[in-house]
Amino acid sequence: MRIVIAGGHGQIALRLERLLAGRGDEAAGIIRDPAQADDLRAAGAEPLVHDLEHASVEEIARVLDGADAAVFAAGAGPGSGVGRKQSVDHAAAVLFADAAERAGVRRHLMVSAMGASPEPPAGTDPVFAAYLRAKAAADHDLRRRPGLDWTILRPGLLTDDPGTGRVQLAASTGPGAVTRDDVAAVLAELIDTPSTAGLILELIEGHTPVAVAVKDVAGN
Repeated sequence: MRIVIAGGHGQIALRLERLLAGRGDEAAGIIRDPAQADDLRAAGAEPLVHDLEHASVEEIARVLDGADAAVFAAGAGPGSGVGRKQSVDHAAAVLFADAAERAGVRRHLMVSAMGASPEPPAGTDPVFAAYLRAKAAADHDLRRRPGLDWTILRPGLLTDDPGTGRVQLAASTGPGAVTRDDVAAVLAELIDTPSTAGLILELIEGHTPVAVAVKDVAGN
């Protein structure tokens, strides 16, 4: 399979690229900074230099042409302000989905966030609230697209601890943490499980092996 990942230099994306390359898939990552290209090559992925905040739908559709799946793992990142939450976490996600539809790439995975909501709890830090609103808006946009076989993954608090390969994956898990290694492993498994299309899934650490957890939510 050929999988194109938006936000290809992100911490989850690099882990996913290594997994995909290791199992013989063709991974490609969209990056804004050409200086990051060698990191993607080291992970076994093809670097694709495009700025999702300024690219056209047609430009990204050409990048997606011939892909078997698309993964949106981009994010404005820590230290960014309210404006970039909107331009990356929401607007870039919408553009990427538009491009996937244009290119005819039906399988579409979204890395969202636990707690994504148009109305975050009162007292939430304003920038984090903007992030949760942007993620919720991007999820809402994706859910209304019948031309895409989408799955939305909402991980809990992300950690850099070594992955355990065991998780809790469900429509609602409650709060918790999860390693970036295990998020990448779940994404790789979801790519191969199109019967999870139409599901919004929360993910935290747990006791179920990744492959079994994905199979269970898919009803296989």
